[in-house]
Amino acid sequence: MWQKICAKLSSVLTLFKTNPNRPIPAYDRSLLVLVFTLMGIGLIIVTSSSMPEGIALSADPFRFFKRHFIYLILCLFFIAVVISIPIDRWHKYTPHILVASTGALILVLVVGTEVNGSLRWLRLGPLNIQPSEFAKLAVTLFLSSYLIRRQKEVVDTIKGFMKPLFVLAILALLLLLQPDLGSTVVIVVIMMGMLFIANARMISFVGIAVALLSVIILLIVTSPYRMARVFGFLDPWADPFGRSYQLTQSLMAFGRGGWFGEGLGNSVQKLEYLPEAHTDFIMAILAEELGFIGVSIVIILEFVLVYKAFSIGKKALDKNAFFAGYVAIGISIWFAFQTAVNIGAASGIAPTKGLTLPLISYGGSSLITIAIAVGLLLRIDFETRISSSQARIITPPGKKKAENKKVSEKNAEVVENE
Repeated sequence: MWQKICAKLSSVLTLFKTNPNRPIPAYDRSLLVLVFTLMGIGLIIVTSSSMPEGIALSADPFRFFKRHFIYLILCLFFIAVVISIPIDRWHKYTPHILVASTGALILVLVVGTEVNGSLRWLRLGPLNIQPSEFAKLAVTLFLSSYLIRRQKEVVDTIKGFMKPLFVLAILALLLLLQPDLGSTVVIVVIMMGMLFIANARMISFVGIAVALLSVIILLIVTSPYRMARVFGFLDPWADPFGRSYQLTQSLMAFGRGGWFGEGLGNSVQKLEYLPEAHTDFIMAILAEELGFIGVSIVIILEFVLVYKAFSIGKKALDKNAFFAGYVAIGISIWFAFQTAVNIGAASGIAPTKGLTLPLISYGGSSLITIAIAVGLLLRIDFETRISSSQARIITPPGKKKAENKKVSEKNAEVVENE
């Protein structure tokens, strides 16, 4: 009797097993839906938060909506282009990408456009390009290429660990001359995180991490405006109309939002009270209008994006696609850190750093760079799925029928024995 029940249960469970002959989807559809969802939320919140500034600048409340929408169209174009390029091609041209990114960082110091006291933008007709955003992607590609060429050296010697830090030092110097400490910290975190994933020696990792942290602290201590930001973060209400003005206005937006928010479009802080409401502090406006629930949904979506990037990287590494795997993991570290810093700065958990919220904040360079990164993730996932599909052993139809016949005869014997 028990044998009959087990045989029946086994036949039912086979219905839930993956059919080895069923074609695997060519791409991660859930990742694409997630990206489109974040883009849609970003478009809505950017439109709502930027209307007062649009009216003030050009009497057009939809000024930033139109620009953001154009950037999103460009993002879709770049995603489509990147998906069509094999990962090996990116690996081949990684040195050229790094050189081009470094050259753009040098060029912005010579002919860049100054905004709010910083030289961070190159004006190309109607577009303003921020090279520091593309430097994050260039560093991720460069270090992925370096790790597959020198991983044994990175693991066994301090020399292999130090080599990529010279590239980091050059990029960090160019970024600090703009100045742009936020992007510098992002690049440092990406590089250190990827070296950690590559099993670098812990003593080397800890030593360099302490040294880099000391340099960052020194940069803060020796810069009056950075020190003002740190002190404003530690005690924002000590100077609410001076160095802590942005943070206090942001905290008031969070406080007004409550659980369910004031309603879409009903923010008060965006009415010329909170500077950069549609870029660095967009989460504050989202919190005021959509409340704790809205903020939680966005954080969960960003977390899922980071998780998917990391899982794509892990699957690629399991298939021995090391360059693709390191690129995906580097992108996940980049997204995770930038999301944490943006939300932390808006909510008073971290000092303000001028970093955008991935796929949500307004900003052409940031959106396009992140779109390229998303395209890389989709391409890596596509190639991993194709390799998995090719590795499947497809049973010939005649052999499969013979095996099924044997199973049926065995089940019949069990029933007869009962």
